[in-house]
Amino acid sequence: MKTSGGSDAAKRRAGESAAEAVADGEVVGLGTGSTAAHAIRRLGERVDAGIDVRGVATSFASRELAADCGIPLLDLDEAVGPDAPGIDVAIDGADQVAVGEEGDEPTTGVGALIKGGGAAHAREKLVDAAADRFLVVADPSKEAAVLDRPVPVEALPAGRTAVAEAVRAAGGEPTLRRAERKDGPVVTDNGNLVLDCAFGEIADPGALATTLATTPGVVEHGIFVGLADAVHVGTETGVRVATR
Repeated sequence: MKTSGGSDAAKRRAGESAAEAVADGEVVGLGTGSTAAHAIRRLGERVDAGIDVRGVATSFASRELAADCGIPLLDLDEAVGPDAPGIDVAIDGADQVAVGEEGDEPTTGVGALIKGGGAAHAREKLVDAAADRFLVVADPSKEAAVLDRPVPVEALPAGRTAVAEAVRAAGGEPTLRRAERKDGPVVTDNGNLVLDCAFGEIADPGALATTLATTPGVVEHGIFVGLADAVHVGTETGVRVATR
């Protein structure tokens, strides 16, 4: 269930802006999706120019693009753990970013994200949470006062029905994500299924995140709360950077 909207120029400005925030010698988490792809390409250009960075990919697609761009890669296990270099910064897109109503005082929901349009949110959350800094890249079409997009939930195939019932009990409506150009459902890089779960407006993303995370059979969900350090929003004329 990939998201649309936003010009490619705006996405490119956002991705390249975040890529410029990476310093020499850093390990970088490489997100998945069209906006994150612009960041990866710009990082590849900077590697070409002599910067020393290593990437940790969040999906098969981001790994392939990073390799094509000449970015040296580490597996997640090589980047985190005892005697590992760690992940200095992660750059990743979002399907929706909660920005609150103009003039409102900040709330716990502001800065929360919905991710998983590319079905890579389990690995994305591992990398983004492990990073010292997490930079979100987006275009204005991804901003919303309150999160209200369907939440991708990665579920074990054997637990699909039980997870769907738990989502309904929590007030959501689950839909199995179908593949676009083949028969059958989308299968994640981890071998699991994705349920897109519509909850309407999500007033308390943290509470829903806890409910989904504690549901047996759920591998990971697409609500990211308290992880983003900055959001780079590309526009038709430049980039807005908001820190959290």
